[in-house]
Amino acid sequence: MADRSNSPHNREPSAAAAAAGAASESSEEQPLLEESRRRVEKIVNGFIDFAFQGNVLEIAFGLIVASMFTALVTSFVSDILLPPLSVLLPLNKNLEEKFAVLRPGPNRPPHGGYNTLQQAQDDGAVVMAYGLFINKALNFVGVGFSLYLLASVYQWISHDPIIKHTVKCQYCRKSISDKALRCVNCTSWQDGREDRVR
Repeated sequence: MADRSNSPHNREPSAAAAAAGAASESSEEQPLLEESRRRVEKIVNGFIDFAFQGNVLEIAFGLIVASMFTALVTSFVSDILLPPLSVLLPLNKNLEEKFAVLRPGPNRPPHGGYNTLQQAQDDGAVVMAYGLFINKALNFVGVGFSLYLLASVYQWISHDPIIKHTVKCQYCRKSISDKALRCVNCTSWQDGREDRVR
């Protein structure tokens, strides 16, 4: 009996089945590639929408302006205000160079001690740099006061209430706006009608 498995008629269905399988795989790959492309486009478009929407740009602009303003006020306090203060007070040096040696280093000069904070730190001395702390505290007060003045001027020009004055609720003792008629925390009326109802 002749073997029919090697006949050309038997080989044709297997080749057709292979071609059909390859076609079905390529047709399955197309939706998968299309879905991947859609997801990547969605992620990219979402990032672009997030990065360039108004709020994010306003925040970025505000942070840049705030860092520049802080650097300006810090320079004003450190470079303009503190040197005359060091001359008026008997400090003999800039305020940020005032320090106390808690434990001297191995190469401490025998007469007069260290001249600068950097010299003491390079020698390995344990120092309390109170001048730097006072300098940073004055910078903090200067930046805070300058921001308050700037906010006051902006509020006066634009009538947009940036500075919100608060009072304590007379019933729950939590802070609320001084213009509030009712407390947002305990919902009590602030005009005294709670006491009249009792």
